[in-house]
Amino acid sequence: MKATHRLCLVLGDQLSFDLASLQGLDRERDTVLLVEVMEEASHVPHHPQKIVLVFSAMRHFAETLRSQGFRVQYARLDDPENTGAVPSELQRWHALLQPDEVHLSETGDWRLEQSLRECGLAIHWHSDSRFLCSRGEFADWAAGKKQLRMEFFYREMRRKSRLLLNGDGSPVGGAWNFDADNRKSLPKGVKPPYPLNFCADSITVEVIALVKERFASHYGSVEDFNYPVTHADAQALWEYFVDFGLAGFGDYQDAMASDEPFLFHARISAALNIGLLDLRQLCSDVEAAYWSGSVALNAAEGFIRQLIGWREYVRGVYWLKMPDYAEGNAFGNQRPLPEFYWTGDTQMNCMRQAIGQSLKHAYAHHIQRLMVTGNFALLTGIAPKQICEWYLAIYMDAFDWVELPNTLGMVMHADAGYLGSKPYCASGQYIKRMSDYCRDCVYKVSESTTDNACPFNALYWHFLMRHGDVLRSNQRMGMLYKNLDRMPADKQQALWQRGQGLLDRLDNGQSF
Repeated sequence: MKATHRLCLVLGDQLSFDLASLQGLDRERDTVLLVEVMEEASHVPHHPQKIVLVFSAMRHFAETLRSQGFRVQYARLDDPENTGAVPSELQRWHALLQPDEVHLSETGDWRLEQSLRECGLAIHWHSDSRFLCSRGEFADWAAGKKQLRMEFFYREMRRKSRLLLNGDGSPVGGAWNFDADNRKSLPKGVKPPYPLNFCADSITVEVIALVKERFASHYGSVEDFNYPVTHADAQALWEYFVDFGLAGFGDYQDAMASDEPFLFHARISAALNIGLLDLRQLCSDVEAAYWSGSVALNAAEGFIRQLIGWREYVRGVYWLKMPDYAEGNAFGNQRPLPEFYWTGDTQMNCMRQAIGQSLKHAYAHHIQRLMVTGNFALLTGIAPKQICEWYLAIYMDAFDWVELPNTLGMVMHADAGYLGSKPYCASGQYIKRMSDYCRDCVYKVSESTTDNACPFNALYWHFLMRHGDVLRSNQRMGMLYKNLDRMPADKQQALWQRGQGLLDRLDNGQSF
């Protein structure tokens, strides 16, 4: 009887040795296939550092598999036979190798998965076991609910994982969520840990040269690439954070500071999302740090909530609601994304800081994304598809399953509140409270209607005014509209005129 020959396709964001589709392969007979393709690198103009990360990590992963005895086929981007797309590369290698079976783990992109399901090959699909909650489990949890709330899902994940629970199943500390203790601005004199650096080896140097040649038109610098591309380096970055960053993360995870792109953040989201780190091990390490007394509960709980709460939640929403979810535009926004999102050429210091570091490092932390660049897009009515494309393109850790719900739902409220219960809109006062950005800005955060007033202030009230018919009924927005209604009519009119003038400037292609 002939032995079965399996072909296992591993995608660039599936670089885990524990990947379900890799389990049970015969190392002498079966084949693992990895492919670098132009379509995945350029369907949006991905940051050059993001392309370097994925291609270099793929090449390192393939070398490690070979050293472990696996048979590996690897299609490089510059291979003259490369067809340029994952489905056609799978078809090409299927024709060359003539396997009996094709195996593949669930993808992180609805577009790609559909194209693979329609490629004409019989594929044995495996659930992506790197996540705590499967697609089916999330669908069961969401069944019958008109609106989903992350907090309740998070509690289920805590119970399932048994993280930070007392013996009777109650949450350690008497509460499930300590988010109220995670909102401090950075005090003067508090210095974050110095970022851990990684030197490019010969594989990464070769990939950088390739990316410079093939993707020179993409926005963002490749010169400052400084991310782990192997499991060992990713583990080193993680251990450095646990030792030197986690304790400060709890208090200052929402803080922002000029010329401090990383603060107390781990910088491991990209490594986690492509498979270089294991979710369950990270959570176990954080819990151990709490039980050992190394970090406070608000730090441990806050980090675990990001991993098994929010991260798993947005993935569940993505696969539950796609493809229709991507078309959400509850406010009917049509304004094009301003050019300065791609250049950082603006006098608004907060925007210049957030965009500038994004172009330099392919990184910004969640508050910079939500309350600076995202808040601006929300208040100015940017078309959701355009801002979603920007987030997907510019950030190292952005893959469709995590980027789309975060941007379309959380940032733009374009899903009409399905993912989040209220729009996360704010004036310049929030940015002043959480950062030092306003100190060195040409605009005055203390003013709202003058020519040199912080643009966020008038835009904030303009947003509330123009969407009052929709948002006044939202209970979480009630106090905001009470404040608006108490304003004298002439002040409301001045705010409207200032806000409208700013929007007109955007429509005329001007920056500010």
